[in-house]
Amino acid sequence: MSALAQTEELFFTRTGLDPVAVDRLVAEALAGTDDGELFLEYSQSEALSWDDGKLKSASFDTSQGFGLRAVAGEATGYAHAAELSEPAMRRAAEAVRAVRTGHAGMLAEGPTGTNAKLYDDLNPLAEIPFGRKVETLQAIDAYARQADPRVVQVMASVAGTWQAVRIVRPDGRAVADIRPLVRLNVTVVCKDGERMETGSHGAGGRTGFGAYLDPVTWRHAVDEAVRQASLKLDSVDAPAGEMTVVLGAGWPGILLHEAIGHGLEGDFNRKKTSVFSGLMGQRIAAPGVTIVDDGTLTDRRGSLTVDDEGTPTQRTVLIEDGVLVGLMQDRLNARLMGVPATGNGRRQSFAHVPMPRMTNTIMENGAHSAEEVLSTVKNGLYAVNFGGGQVDITNGKFVFSASEAYLIEDGRIGAPVKGATLIGDGATALTRIGMVADDMALDPGIGTCGKDGQGVPVGVGQPTLRIDGLTVGGTAA
Repeated sequence: MSALAQTEELFFTRTGLDPVAVDRLVAEALAGTDDGELFLEYSQSEALSWDDGKLKSASFDTSQGFGLRAVAGEATGYAHAAELSEPAMRRAAEAVRAVRTGHAGMLAEGPTGTNAKLYDDLNPLAEIPFGRKVETLQAIDAYARQADPRVVQVMASVAGTWQAVRIVRPDGRAVADIRPLVRLNVTVVCKDGERMETGSHGAGGRTGFGAYLDPVTWRHAVDEAVRQASLKLDSVDAPAGEMTVVLGAGWPGILLHEAIGHGLEGDFNRKKTSVFSGLMGQRIAAPGVTIVDDGTLTDRRGSLTVDDEGTPTQRTVLIEDGVLVGLMQDRLNARLMGVPATGNGRRQSFAHVPMPRMTNTIMENGAHSAEEVLSTVKNGLYAVNFGGGQVDITNGKFVFSASEAYLIEDGRIGAPVKGATLIGDGATALTRIGMVADDMALDPGIGTCGKDGQGVPVGVGQPTLRIDGLTVGGTAA
């Protein structure tokens, strides 16, 4: 059954809503505006967590609702409700009409269609029985404790959602998407004497639970978590000061996502609050640096067949060979800037307005091997995994803690270090990328991005790369 047919059943047949009446209501509410849509959403979510040798929590939730948006110039009127009924939509229409007062707009042309399908529409929550999920969490606990006698605590979780959306345009056209999403996480605590350290690993994507509850997958996650915790038990204090830093492939792309990606979103550039505002066509990164945002990757956590405005996602080149060539756009900012929307209009749920957001943000391969990159560093830091971080979009300044890092000594990986923090700003870091390897990898499927109080699933990726002259905040005396 197509996504349109499934959402017809969910939002009209099941609720008794008349699709003709809804189309008429949307058209009337948005007459005289520049843009807008009715966003219908139905979602189911399930989460199980294991801790201290037992099932700690289990939840199953169902939610539904709509958001009606009217856009006039730069102003947005938005109303939402968790009630799928014509009276609720009429009340919302009355509220959003206020934004068009004194405004005579011409409705923007709607998104083009797409025949692409980037993921299956199966419901992962119904795929595998609840009991098997609990048994898997129990098996993860037992396996982790057998893997290393120093493991004193095991925390594991599985979570999944099934989201159906339908976007109704004022011209009566509708776009639908069915979105599965699952995730597995494992965290262990190892203790040696008085010292305790934590390691974690996760994986996920827009698929069913089957691949992630397979023993091959969850054992790898456990092995990786135990490896990280064990390494930290043997770690030394991180050095401090300005030094050469090599970022590993894959998940370290989260630093580029935060420090650079947000600054290349359309709203910040239109309002001229990004450090990259007004620099289109200029060199902002070292030669050889190419960064794209690609929402079209099959089954990836950050991918979408269409965004939350109904625009098909695409591969958008942001920086090409060091030159700024593109931005990520939703419909509102694209219209005001006179450029096409790029399929980056995203929202957390029906209760939120869309805004330009990243999907899968990736630095592309360079010409060197990872070994070559490391061999050029006499003394430095090799950062493989990251924990938390903070970024100021207006100036690009960032602070990121490395959850797994090593000394580099005479071009070789040395002792693991603890407490390493990377400090800098995205604009400067881009110009100091000295070498880019050819081992680009995507993250394992665990990213969630926050912006203006909204969280959405995202992906990152990059090859191994060297940044010269980055400040490291360490713990060594």
